[in-house]
Amino acid sequence: MIEFGFPVPQVFLDGRADLDLIRRVLATGERLGFHSAWVQDQVAGDVPLHESLTLMGYAAALTTRIRLGVSVLVFPIRNAVHVAKIVSTLDNLSAGRIILGLGLGHVMSPQFFRTYGVDSRHGVRRFNEGVQVMKSLWTRERTDFDGEFYQLKGTGMWPKPVQRPHPPLWFGGQHPDALRRAVRFGDAYTCAGPNTTREFAEFVAQLRVFLDEERRDPATLPLSKRVYLAIDDEEDRAKRRLDEFFQARYPWQIQRNPSFVADICAWGRPARVAEALAAVARVGASTLILNPLWDFEEQLEALAAEVIPAVRSLAG
Repeated sequence: MIEFGFPVPQVFLDGRADLDLIRRVLATGERLGFHSAWVQDQVAGDVPLHESLTLMGYAAALTTRIRLGVSVLVFPIRNAVHVAKIVSTLDNLSAGRIILGLGLGHVMSPQFFRTYGVDSRHGVRRFNEGVQVMKSLWTRERTDFDGEFYQLKGTGMWPKPVQRPHPPLWFGGQHPDALRRAVRFGDAYTCAGPNTTREFAEFVAQLRVFLDEERRDPATLPLSKRVYLAIDDEEDRAKRRLDEFFQARYPWQIQRNPSFVADICAWGRPARVAEALAAVARVGASTLILNPLWDFEEQLEALAAEVIPAVRSLAG
């Protein structure tokens, strides 16, 4: 069965969070039966995006049923022990509803890592060690770990997460090595919004190969994909608004690829949006993060009433 998520409003171009909007959108999504609500991650940067884990805590206080995820946390720039504590706390505050997405970040950008006092050459090794450290702190009474970046001696951490053995880890990334990590260590794989359906299909094909190599049942690695969308009977208006948003949000992508918006977004009447989403589901996505960018409540209502039933039917 396909599950559907939606974004927690997080980007406010004037820099001021609309708290009433966040409350209303979460209430709407929960009432309509969505599976999950999602935040994105950025610390330093030009986009006024509110911090992901803090926003998840706010969302946990406003909801009771819906799962809450980050897609994805840039992990190597953070301290794994600290992240383990924050996520364990969030899992307790939400009564076991947290999904932790993890990604490597801009591993080819030394300056990106220097911003956080981290050497980019250590990114992969920090990522791998950090995952081991978090899992141990979440599942063991005491952790002894003698690694390159972390040395723990009889270290305990309480309270443990509500979810057992720990909150699910959804790995992101596109490089073959990132896909291998997802197969070896992840509980699910998640594909970013800026990737096209065709690229997602290529990643899925690689994941299937790696799953076979690891003798892992594909059913144990669910797949998800974020899709930016705009439901509007006036398709030209929807496309124009998408162009304006992404020019502000991802100007470097537009510069590299003038057809970027057309390649990654679904827009127009509900039937057209449903067909685009069904194509993603047919590739193998069991969770679709449906990402409107404005009129969140109205878009969620239209998604629940017209688009999601059509997707379920079209995807088979």
